[in-house]
Amino acid sequence: MEAYLFYIMAAVAVVSAVYLIFEKNPVYSILYLVMILISIAVLYLLLGAQFIAAVQIIVYAGAIMVLFLFVVMLLNLSAKEELKDALSFQKIPAIVMGIVLLSAIGIILRSKIPLGKQGEYTSAYVHDVGNTQLIGKLLFTKYLLPFEITSILLFIAAIGAIILAKRK
Repeated sequence: MEAYLFYIMAAVAVVSAVYLIFEKNPVYSILYLVMILISIAVLYLLLGAQFIAAVQIIVYAGAIMVLFLFVVMLLNLSAKEELKDALSFQKIPAIVMGIVLLSAIGIILRSKIPLGKQGEYTSAYVHDVGNTQLIGKLLFTKYLLPFEITSILLFIAAIGAIILAKRK
């Protein structure tokens, strides 16, 4: 059952990503991105990472996508505005770089590099302690300074957004 759900959600993510790239309306593109983020959250659930799945839904699919949607609506972008093909000379280098990227990904996946080395938090240890408890403990002990710096940056970004919105 889990394998079928994995393949279904992976297919939904890939198809949504293709629609995201080729969609002309920016609002629909954002909605496709939300669909991708939700399907990735389901994949996290299948991996047993419930906390990461909840954060994926709350932070990315919720807060950041709403922010993107507000920015698109404030900029008043529409599908009627046609993009000029001023950068047509970049198509061939982009295709070449895409092929190079895909071949590099293939080489990496065929090697033993993605397996990595065994860390101090094995899957058995995480299963015994609990995923959410372990993440909370690490956030408030070992990674407290980056956590606090991130909160300060988010606070400054919120103040900047309020100032930009009240400009008119």
